[in-house]
Amino acid sequence: MSGWYELSVNDKGQYSFVLKAGNNEIILRSETYQTKASAENGIASVQQNSPLDERYERKDASDGRPFFNLLAANHQVIGTSQLYQSAANRDVGIDSVKANGATATIKIID
Repeated sequence: MSGWYELSVNDKGQYSFVLKAGNNEIILRSETYQTKASAENGIASVQQNSPLDERYERKDASDGRPFFNLLAANHQVIGTSQLYQSAANRDVGIDSVKANGATATIKIID
């Protein structure tokens, strides 16, 4: 099963999305958006940029755990990964976003 996006709204009326792999694991998390349309534009940006290796910013958190950001063409962060135990696991996460990011499936979470 391929991945999908889940688009949700919080109790303040702000929108965000996650990209999930086929195993239901969250592989990318967005920022918070003020409107549903802005969040949908964020999803479109992930769909467009996720196949491109140069759009991944590989980083380490302050505690040394690896993570990555997916960047738009203008270098703005459009999604952030979880923290991983190793750089190799981070690379598997990047591969998963590359494989699942182009999906057109969007589930609205109420």
